[in-house]
Amino acid sequence: MTKEILVHQIIDVLQQAGFMVSKRCNIRPRSFDLAARKNDTLIFCKVLYNIDGLNEETAREMKSLARYLEGTAILIGAKTRDQMLEDSVVYMRYDIPAVSVQTLYDYFVENIPPLVSAAPGGLYVSIDGHVLKEARKRTEMSLGTLANELGVSRRTISKYEEGGMDASIEIVLHLEDLLDVAIAKSIDILHCFEKETNAKNSQEKIPQIQPDDGILSMLYTLGYQVMSTSQAPFKAISRDTSDTLLTGVSTYSSAMIKRADLMSSISCVTRTKSVYIIKGGQLRSETVENTVLIEKNELDKLSGTEELAELIEERTKKHNINI
Repeated sequence: MTKEILVHQIIDVLQQAGFMVSKRCNIRPRSFDLAARKNDTLIFCKVLYNIDGLNEETAREMKSLARYLEGTAILIGAKTRDQMLEDSVVYMRYDIPAVSVQTLYDYFVENIPPLVSAAPGGLYVSIDGHVLKEARKRTEMSLGTLANELGVSRRTISKYEEGGMDASIEIVLHLEDLLDVAIAKSIDILHCFEKETNAKNSQEKIPQIQPDDGILSMLYTLGYQVMSTSQAPFKAISRDTSDTLLTGVSTYSSAMIKRADLMSSISCVTRTKSVYIIKGGQLRSETVENTVLIEKNELDKLSGTEELAELIEERTKKHNINI
């Protein structure tokens, strides 16, 4: 299986699940390959045949984009190290959940969440401690008796019941057989790691604008909060109290048109506006699909976010852009 096949399979799964899927990000470097939305669920998908190919910088940008746009970052692949990814198992790479295409299908199309997570040392299952404790009491089995049955300590059983320790698949199957109850907790791919990652994210700073990037500095001066990117198809995400803009910056060229077109597709999925600031030269057009093009000298004349919003609105109406 190649990455190309993987991408097509993922698009098919997402569309079957009712997601709107962006055009593929085929511009290098790229922090994500696809953006997809279903109702209020927004995901940024990174596709790698080997999930170990994800590097920390790319993961950091994916998480920042997802956090900034209220979405979720997901890694989809086929193998890790020298073995194929197992279905119904969630792997983690830099705090981003990584799954196989089949697991993605089960979760989004069949509404069957995975039960198993991969961690150093093997595969583990989270236990519903309350269910375990109630089942043990119902069967009048003491902590010591259950511990002896499983070949573990009383303290381990207590930790299972407190929800403070995951167990091996074998232990969980043995427990469910002994107590005749399902105790495995399913994994919500979209939210299962929120508590852990939110704690880390609260300590992370939003990426700052580059000191030598005059245009992003101008947007900041106008009143936008600006999150710069290094691997996305756009240069930054600019936000004020009313608008969020995918923001491109470059000279007018065929490569710019390609990026602006891709930004249009992504903006439809992320429910943002798409704006491209052109450095030098004159505009040959004022829009590319849903992306509004603005010359730098036009930006120079503006004094606040309201004036830029008016300019974007004017060109949006003029060219019948539906945002």
